[in-house]
Amino acid sequence: MVDKAIAEFRAALRSATSVMVLSGAGVSAESGVPTFRGAGGLWRRWSATELATPEAWARDAGLVWEFYDYRRRRMADVQPNPAHHALAAFEARWSAAGRELELVTQNIDGLHEQAGSRAVTRLHGSIWHVRCLRCGAVTPNRDVPITPAYEGAGDPDPHAHARRFTADDLPRCACSGILRPHVVWFGESLAEEDLGRAVAAAERCDALIVVGTSAVVYPAAGLIPLARRSGAVVCEINLSPTPATNGVDYHFCGPAGVVLPELLEGLPEVG
Repeated sequence: MVDKAIAEFRAALRSATSVMVLSGAGVSAESGVPTFRGAGGLWRRWSATELATPEAWARDAGLVWEFYDYRRRRMADVQPNPAHHALAAFEARWSAAGRELELVTQNIDGLHEQAGSRAVTRLHGSIWHVRCLRCGAVTPNRDVPITPAYEGAGDPDPHAHARRFTADDLPRCACSGILRPHVVWFGESLAEEDLGRAVAAAERCDALIVVGTSAVVYPAAGLIPLARRSGAVVCEINLSPTPATNGVDYHFCGPAGVVLPELLEGLPEVG
């Protein structure tokens, strides 16, 4: 990491009144959250791109819930890491100084909120929320297993005996409607309200921090050039260069849990 670049970006933050953070899976990977993407990312014989779809739900909702129940069980005891805590502490100081911060995350694990972040826009939903397919209500839910029928299920071994789940095994809303995970599946559009907040934050921010994301999936990837066009200074924090690197002002190579605490420590300076 180059000290001069750190100092320059910290100076930009000092003069900013509005900051946006765009976070991705690389932040939570340091906490041990499995991504189920890329090599070795299979659950049983399926990848997330095969199960996290409306088509998979239509074919076998019970199997989809088994996959998400397994993911929830894996995430239940995962704790925020120094990157999450640095962002939460920065937000608290920033807000106390009368400045604006919007944390836009592609993660569904809830670790930003667990660390204390409040101004969070979840572009891809939350694995700890469910949505009723009858009344549309979105509610928090940390039941593991999601229903008693899933107790002991979810073995990722491709040779595991496959259970068959019926509609009676699925979680239900108070209105008796079937509940699905409140996450944005492949092939689904982002919620207009969440995307609108993210776009508005990118348009008005003076500084944008992009951390732990390859920034190749749209529409989230479009937030970076949007912030640049609006005059924001942009820094990227990642373990290696990404397709977005050539379009940012600063690239800090390293783990988010190491870089963010150094980058944000003591800011903003007041008094």
